[in-house]
Amino acid sequence: MASADVGIIGGSGFYALDSDDVEWIKLDTPYGPPSDRIALMNLNGVRVAFLPRHGALHAIPPHKINYRANLSAMQAIGVSRIIAPSAVGSLRKDIHPGDFVVNDQFVDRTSGRMDTFYDGPIATHVSTADPYCPVLRRLAIEAARENDIRVHETGTAVVIQGPRFSSKAESAWFSREGWDVVTMTQYPEVTLARELAMCYVNISLVTDYDAGTLTGNEPVQTSQILEILKQNTDNTKRLIHTLLRSLPKIKDCSCNQALVHARLD
Repeated sequence: MASADVGIIGGSGFYALDSDDVEWIKLDTPYGPPSDRIALMNLNGVRVAFLPRHGALHAIPPHKINYRANLSAMQAIGVSRIIAPSAVGSLRKDIHPGDFVVNDQFVDRTSGRMDTFYDGPIATHVSTADPYCPVLRRLAIEAARENDIRVHETGTAVVIQGPRFSSKAESAWFSREGWDVVTMTQYPEVTLARELAMCYVNISLVTDYDAGTLTGNEPVQTSQILEILKQNTDNTKRLIHTLLRSLPKIKDCSCNQALVHARLD
């Protein structure tokens, strides 16, 4: 039976992890197939499952990703911790392209996404007051510092529907609200992980200034984003390797208790 302890969900520009010992598995779930095959490997003594969020060929746009299937597939092979890098745009002048942000909050601006495993018959209300694992967040920050990566220790990600980028007015509004980065994939991925009582950390790789962040800046182009992503792929991989080495064998967080007070029965 295929199994792994840690799941890594790769975002735009990050479609594979380097390993000499990879086992590919194809899964189905009650929610349909995940985005692609899952690559199982051993990294730094940890059994890891890697899944590209958009598929290996980046064929699945953000609003069409089967987030429930992706998380369900990870759970089916025993994953209890998720490391989730993603490309984001900066909403602040002091968060520069190439920086990393370890978010502690999100704001959902999506619509129509299948965003819960609990459609009944028992009402289940999982708290997302603190949606990200505090232990994984701390370890990710420490790993970034160890690798001399400029990192912002907190951040609020506003999640837009996609696949289009924000208008300048929308981007300026997000900045005025005090939000830090804009993304298309954090919701419902983080909340679904929470519903499965998984530890989850997002590592946001800043690829650009969003459209309304700097007066007179040119609107973001996909080619620019991909160029920054290529430059930072090595940093992302180095951070993940360092983070995996530092994972405690015994969990010291409350993420696995997410469902304890979620039901009224």
